[in-house]
Amino acid sequence: MYQRQGPMAFKKDLTNILAFSKELDFPDKKFNSIHVAGTNGKGSTSHMLASILQEAGYKVGLYTSPHLKDFRERIMVNGNLISEQNVVDFVIDHRLFLDRQKLSFFEMTVGLAFDFFANEKVDIAIIEVGLGGRLDSTNIIKPLVSLITNIGLDHTQFLGETEAEIAYEKAGIIKSGIPVVIGEKQKKSFSVFQEIATKRNTTLYVADELIMKDYPTDLLGDYQAKNVKTAVQAIQILRQNNYKISEDQLLKGLQNVIKNTSLKGRWQVLQIHPKVVCDTAHNSEGLTLVLNQLKNEIYKNLHIILGVVNDKDLDSILSLFPKEASYYFCKPNIPRGLEADILKSKAVKHKLIGEVYDSVGKAYSVALNNADIEDFIYIGGSTFVVAELPL
Repeated sequence: MYQRQGPMAFKKDLTNILAFSKELDFPDKKFNSIHVAGTNGKGSTSHMLASILQEAGYKVGLYTSPHLKDFRERIMVNGNLISEQNVVDFVIDHRLFLDRQKLSFFEMTVGLAFDFFANEKVDIAIIEVGLGGRLDSTNIIKPLVSLITNIGLDHTQFLGETEAEIAYEKAGIIKSGIPVVIGEKQKKSFSVFQEIATKRNTTLYVADELIMKDYPTDLLGDYQAKNVKTAVQAIQILRQNNYKISEDQLLKGLQNVIKNTSLKGRWQVLQIHPKVVCDTAHNSEGLTLVLNQLKNEIYKNLHIILGVVNDKDLDSILSLFPKEASYYFCKPNIPRGLEADILKSKAVKHKLIGEVYDSVGKAYSVALNNADIEDFIYIGGSTFVVAELPL
């Protein structure tokens, strides 16, 4: 699976998922959906939308990836995880097809999610793209609205070396006559979206141009304001599709995202004295937002627990981190994890000084022991580092 193995597990093709959909009697055609792509913010935006629609009384499916603690986090209905028995039964029922067709982990999971949502008769499902868009396994749905949060240089080995090339891949979820929301109007990618939206005769909305009142959310981090705008713009389009969502339900949905969907790892405060925060940001665009947030914090000393996977452009990431911090370098416990001593050697070139630890848990334990009650501990660099914390 891509989550653990990296590029060798990635299948850039829709043949398998189309065959699987047919095998499952086309579950993707049996529920309404919203399709969400983007480099950063698509997980938070997806959870916001699910929470708002739940507050409005709808039965809501939510498909996201990757998971932090439990595979079943990827597939939820009204905040409840798919049961272990559902997963087991699905694999048993379709084992022969899965083996014969040689489906990837992601393709199997998408089929499972779509089949589950169809059987549960959800009113609507929020479907987050796994990687890219155009050839992502989720891209067989015909949604009510498509969302693309933003474009950044991530997964360049698959999606292209420039923002425009990556935008083209993500714009693959734009479908004929189906409105599309662009979260951020970025100079290097927006013309790509305009061109494809025009070709496909669809209306394009730019969320960061939306004039609206402030909507508070329980997801911490100033960067969530962009995701709120994207979600609100999508809700306005759903209202035009006869979805009944009041202002009060919209407010409650944004204020109860964590309660309604159990989202974790987005500027999540683990304790106060010393203050400990973790975040799953793992590319230069996401980390820029998070580290800007860090500058707003008041502390005596800063401790940073850092681990990454081995396919990242380290120089673009490490150059963002503050030099006036004590670093605890570690390797996330997956095959793709970058060895901590290699990370340290790269970090030293950027004047980031610290020690190597043999696990995330050990690094966290030592940081807690070293920190004064007025200090600040930040943990991140990878989703898989955050996954090893006691959330």
